[in-house]
Amino acid sequence: MKKMLISLLLVVAMAVPAAAKDLTVSAAASLTDAFTAIGKKFEAANPDVKILFNFAASGPLAKQIEQGAPVDVFASANPKWMNTMVEKGFIDASTRADFVKNDLVLAVPMANKAKVAKVEDLTGAAVKVVAIGTPESVPAGQYAKKYLEKHNLFGTLEKKFVFAESVRQVLDYLRRAEADAGFVYRTDAYKEKEAVAILQSLPLDEPVTYPIAVTKGAADAALARKFMEYVRSPEGMAVLEGFGFQKP
Repeated sequence: MKKMLISLLLVVAMAVPAAAKDLTVSAAASLTDAFTAIGKKFEAANPDVKILFNFAASGPLAKQIEQGAPVDVFASANPKWMNTMVEKGFIDASTRADFVKNDLVLAVPMANKAKVAKVEDLTGAAVKVVAIGTPESVPAGQYAKKYLEKHNLFGTLEKKFVFAESVRQVLDYLRRAEADAGFVYRTDAYKEKEAVAILQSLPLDEPVTYPIAVTKGAADAALARKFMEYVRSPEGMAVLEGFGFQKP
């Protein structure tokens, strides 16, 4: 009788699927589509894992980690916020790696192509609203500000700026034609290529590089590293390149 009971319990235990392990990944807003696709592939290859994505501007994501948010992997749209997290002791620096790069572009709603051709045209009367990520927290905004300051345009255009909480919000302003022009990554503009036109790729003194790393607070550091390795694997890079990202 006892043996039968034990056997029955083993059968029941085997029939009940093991609870999935949660892996929380905080990633820059511009990675939303590519990482969502990578996440599905990773989960398919690892059925016992459930990836919980948190997409936003890199600055707010870094502050969430600093305030104790349970994050296993952090992917930033620029080195600045990763450097900050390393310096403050929230990142396992030995895992840090640059995994893709991007381009900053000037983009407009498709209907505005006749009004604007290059950055200097933003100073004209035809342009009323220019969308830009908040430079203090949005990497795309930080890159745009540095470019405009270098060309003595930031102060002139400041009165036309509408500041966005992420690069994807800038893209939304352009898609809905709520801004005459805006600064986004090439990958973002490509996502809305039916509604948004790229006018000019902006050469920068420092490239738009994305670092990724495991946090020191990772619940399962080995699993976090496994996801990082997958992102940087040929299969993961194929997905990223399919969304317009480039190898660093």
